[in-house]
Amino acid sequence: MGENGSHRITPILLLLAALIVAGAILVVSHDSFSQSAATVVALAKLEIGKAPADFVFARTGQGAPSQWTVVADETANGDRVIEQSSTDRTDYRFPLAIYNPIVAKNVDVSVSFRPVAGRVDQAGGIAVRVVDADNYYVARANALEDNVRFYRVAKGSRQQIDGVNVMVAKNEWHTLGLKADGDRFSIGFDGKTLFTTTDRTFANAGKIALWTKADSVTHFSQISIAVLPDQEKRP
Repeated sequence: MGENGSHRITPILLLLAALIVAGAILVVSHDSFSQSAATVVALAKLEIGKAPADFVFARTGQGAPSQWTVVADETANGDRVIEQSSTDRTDYRFPLAIYNPIVAKNVDVSVSFRPVAGRVDQAGGIAVRVVDADNYYVARANALEDNVRFYRVAKGSRQQIDGVNVMVAKNEWHTLGLKADGDRFSIGFDGKTLFTTTDRTFANAGKIALWTKADSVTHFSQISIAVLPDQEKRP
């Protein structure tokens, strides 16, 4: 074909190769995003005065049942929140609002919460790998104790795995994050990762839940759940 013909073909081949590579990258990127895209609970669609749709309710420990309701809150980012309003003062009492639509092992969950009231506790938390009311992991922040803790609850017994002392202001909005990835757990608070720890008690998929303690009246908003791919499926 000659030297001149060769020069005409080479740019075309390079362009085709570049398009093929770009297409492969696009497919990989889209697949990765689809596995970890966050589900945001649509609180704006929930009916005020009713129990939040797509949740079921439970309680670890003793005392009265939990009471979860959608209420208006002008301080929230949005016009409504999920509130746990039961004020039973039983100390070993942990109300749960379990989100039904998602069952997963590896998740990255974040929630905004406001500790409104409570004489025994003013706590808000995220539970993951929830098997039932007596078996799960939970990260929680407490405004009366000024700390963030990570626990496993196994057969109804709560055992602390890790935690740090940090200011948790009463009646103010905070963000709490819990990332569960294999046996590794990262806990964040107000946009900062506080600590990372490991545990192998619950190694299978489970549900996600909102959590409080004792007589805590707590508001929850901006609930985001990203399901992460299994480690063996990652590039």
